Amino acid sequence: MNATKNTFSIKSIFTDFKEITKAGLAISVLFSSIAGYLLGVNADHPFKWSVLVVLMIGGYCMVGASNAFNQVIEKDIDSLMDRTKNRPVPSGRMSQKMALFVAILLTIIGITLLYTINAKSAMFAAVSIFLYTSVYTPLKTVTSLSVFVGAFPGAIPFMLGWVAATGEFGIEAGTLFLIQFFWQFPHFWSIGWFLYEDYAKAGIFMLPTGKKDRKTALQIILYTIWLIIASLLPSLGFTGQLFITPIAAIIVFFIGLWMLFYAVRLYQLRTAKAARTLMLVSVSYISLLQIVFIVDKFLR
Repeated sequence: MNATKNTFSIKSIFTDFKEITKAGLAISVLFSSIAGYLLGVNADHPFKWSVLVVLMIGGYCMVGASNAFNQVIEKDIDSLMDRTKNRPVPSGRMSQKMALFVAILLTIIGITLLYTINAKSAMFAAVSIFLYTSVYTPLKTVTSLSVFVGAFPGAIPFMLGWVAATGEFGIEAGTLFLIQFFWQFPHFWSIGWFLYEDYAKAGIFMLPTGKKDRKTALQIILYTIWLIIASLLPSLGFTGQLFITPIAAIIVFFIGLWMLFYAVRLYQLRTAKAARTLMLVSVSYISLLQIVFIVDKFLR
């Protein structure tokens, strides 16, 4: 019986750790950092497994810390929404003090690990955690502009990989940042659309107009177009060492049209189902784009 209880306890702790750090989200964000790292390595900055492993662990700690701080701050809000009320803190499975301890510990570990790669990586990680927890999170119940603020820390992981590889922040890292920055808007507005009623219970309104209307849908279309333009910048020859071939640019363009199709479809239908579909397509878009960039680099 004791062995069974211990196993159950360990399993519960592991499950709660995954939930407090939002493991699924953290891993998907981590993929962006890995992609940025692979794009950044070159003859002057060769690939190193040790750096990649440290980037992965430090990056997970960075995202996990942000999510843990978020759940500490939003304990009362989370208890009001169906999709968040069973999280470790609002459900009572984990105390706020323990969640805060986890968040602080992950912050220290993450920033320290990234500092061993280079100081810029650690700095951007610290900025990301600060903006997400101290600016974006409190603004969620105040203004829909919180999505704009949240887009800054949300766009850091892709370019963080480049900075980890090269130790530099230039036009290349800036371009990767820009791509993921514009991606944030159609992605999170589509989430805000199909979870509108649940967010409303906690007084959170993520949509730019505060409503599920044509104006919001139009802005989603416009930001999707900006995303496509930003994604094609590396094909134009003025983004330094970050560039893609014409074939890769054509593939990225058609992937963008695919996403734009579903953005227009949301404008036409304005349903929760259409918004959910757009959200899933947006996740596929950023992943496919990163894969195309990487494959293009190593095949040319």
